[in-house]
Amino acid sequence: MTSAAGRSLSSGEVEAARLILARLGITPEQLLSPGDVAPPPSREMPTFTEYIDRVADAVTPGTRRVYDSYWRRVRDAWGDRRLNEPTPLEVKQLSEQVKTEAIVRSNSRGGRTASEHLISALRCLYKYAVADRLIDETENPALRVAKPRRLASTRRALPEKQLAQLFAVAGSTGNDPELDSLILRLHAETACRRGGALALRPCDLDAVQCLVRLSEKGETVRWQPISPTLAQHLLLHVEERGDGDRKGELLRYRNGNPITSRRYDHLFQRLGLHLPWVATQQVTAHWLRHTTLTWVERNFGYAVARAFAGHDGKSDAGTTSTYVRADVYEVAQALAALTGESHPLAEHKTEVDGPEQRLGGMFGAITGRGLS
Repeated sequence: MTSAAGRSLSSGEVEAARLILARLGITPEQLLSPGDVAPPPSREMPTFTEYIDRVADAVTPGTRRVYDSYWRRVRDAWGDRRLNEPTPLEVKQLSEQVKTEAIVRSNSRGGRTASEHLISALRCLYKYAVADRLIDETENPALRVAKPRRLASTRRALPEKQLAQLFAVAGSTGNDPELDSLILRLHAETACRRGGALALRPCDLDAVQCLVRLSEKGETVRWQPISPTLAQHLLLHVEERGDGDRKGELLRYRNGNPITSRRYDHLFQRLGLHLPWVATQQVTAHWLRHTTLTWVERNFGYAVARAFAGHDGKSDAGTTSTYVRADVYEVAQALAALTGESHPLAEHKTEVDGPEQRLGGMFGAITGRGLS
């Protein structure tokens, strides 16, 4: 580089000049005259209808499933408008409209979740618009609208008596108690989410080491210990109901068709008919996750419970969680104490003192195919 006088500048002088410009908030390009810099190529701003289709093809299936209905609302309201036209006030107005028109269910919370998802769906769109350099990040209207404060969950850990009642009713009623018993035991042992159970495939089962590979939200994957009893019954389920495809769905009806989320809806509706507290408190499979993780945390500590849950450590729990992370062997020890069965990955059976020494007795209440 040379100076205006034609003298060559040293690397130190160039670096010093750049440092001064940086402190002044000026880029070298801004010092050039307009005729010296070619204007950036103009890009036509897409409409919401056009851009939603592009983004929907780029996101994961899980994201698309969550945001699709809200993108339809955006398309209905602003389909022909350009991305840079709506203001933060209009985003807030649309979110309040969605909140007001949310379907009222027995577990509704005033439409707050619908409003939150609408804003999140718009932020997803604008995130890609910023990456495509269609708009500047400072011009993102969705970022300037606060999401509704999320209320504390009403889910909680179930006491031993109620958990045993769930297992007993599921295993003695309905058109497929064997399947329902298997579903409940899978959730109780692994604390998996519903999506993780539905995504389970025969190739995800390691019966020798008593592990299942869970694929859950956020595209997370982990190997989770299970008891020898559950491993044996999962193998038997695959043998009797599977179609031979190792990469197909594992949990199936008697006719060989894979189950869907509707099976969970029917299961807990039936449980609610026999157990009024299930219907009143809107108990779902996720309550089993709360129950198991609470027990593990109380008896084995936070780090083991975090690993048992499959959390990745990237949260507000603090940097320390990175250094006290539990491994699969400690999770296996917790499971051994939980079920009362030894596990191949547990170095030794861990005894837990206290009134809730083991939950193995609860699993014994599961009927159908002898899941005990």
